This record gives sequence, structure tokens and C-alpha cells, in this order.
Amino acid sequence: MSNDDDRIEYLTGSPDAEIHDAAERVELDAMRELLASPELWEEPPAGLEDSVVAAVVDAQRAAESPRSGAPAASVTDLGVERARRRTWLSAGAAAAAVVALVAIGSLVIGRSDSPDTFAFTVEATAAAPSAAGSVSASKTDSGWRIDLDIEGLERLDDGEFYEAWLKNADGILVPIGTFNEGTDVVLWAGVPIIEYSTLTVTRELTDGDQSSSGELVVSATLDE
Repeated sequence: MSNDDDRIEYLTGSPDAEIHDAAERVELDAMRELLASPELWEEPPAGLEDSVVAAVVDAQRAAESPRSGAPAASVTDLGVERARRRTWLSAGAAAAAVVALVAIGSLVIGRSDSPDTFAFTVEATAAAPSAAGSVSASKTDSGWRIDLDIEGLERLDDGEFYEAWLKNADGILVPIGTFNEGTDVVLWAGVPIIEYSTLTVTRELTDGDQSSSGELVVSATLDE
């Protein structure tokens, strides 16, 4: 998901703003369309009320003709109604603007109360064909917290362990933590998962070699 600055830039039409979440983009597009509407900010034409009243007066005169027995509103009543209508129209434009601003505030505040969270699609490999579970990443001030919960991985001990990595489109690997079994694992990353959108888990040995063994057991890709 996008942060508050991205949403504000998108609402103000900045060409550099990027909203990756489709549902969020639809919501912001609707809000931007509302804010762009001239009717939201402009006062009604000065002669609008007079035109309406004149039309009503014509209707009153027609109603007072001998062919109609229906009672008609007085011109005084119409003047009062015109004043009420003017007040309502002016207040309506202001109220619409307030509603729009409150909606924007709710959108920004509501989303900033919880971290941006992304899900991954987990895929098993030939080395661990029964592996299945979930991987998600949440943005925090300290970095990306990655929660991994995968069944079907045997426990590794005695110098063996699992290591998780994030990989970008150029194939650059960033290590994000080690563990012994795949349930309730918390990993941390200091690189953006939008760019490093593939997570892999390899089987490793405590052999002093810090590079990946290449023995892939689980792969996960960031959901679009």
C-alpha cells in the first residue's frame, strides 16, 4: 500500500505519485473527481434564485386564474422561501467541501493507524514438495517485518538451518534472517519489498560461507 504522502500527491495530481493497490486507487480517483468538481467550490449564480422565484410567481398567477380553485402561495411566502433557498445553496457548497475534507482526513488517518501490509504467494519446490503456508510483510519505522508461517519444512539442527532472502529483478540477494523450522517465524528486512519482491528460503550449513547455498526449499512472490 501507499503512504500518506503518496496519497496526498495523488489527490493533488502529482505526476510522480504512484498508487500500487487497485482498490485504493479507485477510492482516491473518486475523491479526486469530487474535489475537481466546480460545483463543490463555486457559489451558485447570483440570478439563480430570482429566476426560480420568477418562475414560481408565474405559476402562482396561473393558479389564481378563475379556472383553478386551488389555493396559491403568497408572494411574501415565496420571498421567505427564496431567502431560505439562498442560505441552503450557500451552506450546501460549504458543507460539500467539509465532507470532502473530512473524507480525505479519514482516508489518511485511517490508513496511517495501521502499517502497510503486503502478502506473498508461497510456492513449494522439489526439495520440500509439501511446504505450504503464508508470508506477509508489514512496513514499520525500523524496516520491513516479514511474518513467515510454513508447514512442511523439517526441523534443521546440528549445523544446519534455513535462511531467508529477498531478491530483486536483477537477481541481487539480501539475507533477512535464519531459523530452524518454518512456523511462527519473524524476519526483518531493510530493503523495500516493492523492489525486492521475491522471497526465497534455502537450506544452509554453518560452513563459514555467507553466500546462498542455492538449495532452494521455498519460494514466495509478492502479490500484485
